Amino acid sequence: MKFELQATDTRTCARAGKLTLAHGEVLTPVFMPVGTRASVKAVEQRELYEMNAQIILANTYHLYLRPNTETLYKAGGLHKFMNWSRPILTDSGGYQVFSLSELRQISEEGVVFKSHIDGSKHFFTPENVIETQRFIGSDVMMVLDECPPHDAELDYLKKSNDLTIRWAERAKVHLAKTKPLYGYEQTLFAITQGGTNEALRIESTKRLVEMDFEGYAIGGLAVGEPAEAMYRMIEASHPYLPQHKPRYLMGVGTPENILNAIERGVDMFDCVMPTREGRNGRVYTRTGTLNLRAARYTHDFRPIDEGFENYVCQNFSRAYIRHLLNVNEILGLQLCSLHNVSFFLWLTKTAREKILSGTFNDWKEEFLASFRADKHA
Repeated sequence: MKFELQATDTRTCARAGKLTLAHGEVLTPVFMPVGTRASVKAVEQRELYEMNAQIILANTYHLYLRPNTETLYKAGGLHKFMNWSRPILTDSGGYQVFSLSELRQISEEGVVFKSHIDGSKHFFTPENVIETQRFIGSDVMMVLDECPPHDAELDYLKKSNDLTIRWAERAKVHLAKTKPLYGYEQTLFAITQGGTNEALRIESTKRLVEMDFEGYAIGGLAVGEPAEAMYRMIEASHPYLPQHKPRYLMGVGTPENILNAIERGVDMFDCVMPTREGRNGRVYTRTGTLNLRAARYTHDFRPIDEGFENYVCQNFSRAYIRHLLNVNEILGLQLCSLHNVSFFLWLTKTAREKILSGTFNDWKEEFLASFRADKHA
């Protein structure tokens, strides 16, 4: 892995960079469409290529359960299994495991959990999560971490934070003992924790940076805390994260969240929101969001976002998509999801262009003023 910092905004901490991975280059800031189970929901790989999605995210927990590591290994890894030739990042599955609060048990060694599918018992450790991601063959692997609740008590946060750091060290040691399975290098990112406690967040960041990982994720945010608390944690982390390594804010978020995080020095993002909300008929425009199931769009023959150059806006009206949604045609879910993914990719691509041209801050404020107006044009 190689990361080149190409530009920084003069008025903010926003950065533009180039991340070189085994399956290609990724220009940052970047949004990673979420393909949890080896598929970005309702969006075909061909469409991702056409939208120039540079990198997608998949999930270790879900792929471990189905189709399982044996199947992925026999297929030659996830890239071949899903016919995707560009980079893939895999979340370690820690968030999914820890969201199953009634179905798991944590120890120093790892976590025992019950499958949400059939109740069968499984055991994740920092070491076998690395091995699972070797079978998957992702370009970027994540360490196993514990994601505590946003309202956890300080004592719990301290213990959880220390455990995540010890697990990260074990993961890095085990990485050196294993080899890639498919003839190309994989890289490992650490995940900082500490909830919304500034001192713990800084301690986590400093200790993980001392271990010298190739990249760093800011984890444990966007889990119910106020947005301002999330921004404070990014600001607290910024001085201690290496300038020459990529920064990834996990599971975030809305267009406003993303731009405010870019302003604070974050490079990489993922979120299920574009496809999840698309499947519910909610779409993103430069002047806010639209609920296309609403009766007001019955005779609205304009595109979702006039002047926005993507396949959906150029070919289909709000009225037609509303019709599809209200008669339960799958194409309606697909078109909304496709539009939303395209919108989020446009957002980070445009942010990068504005950073390079030195106009990011003004553009961000203008965009958010229009987006917050939510005029339902």
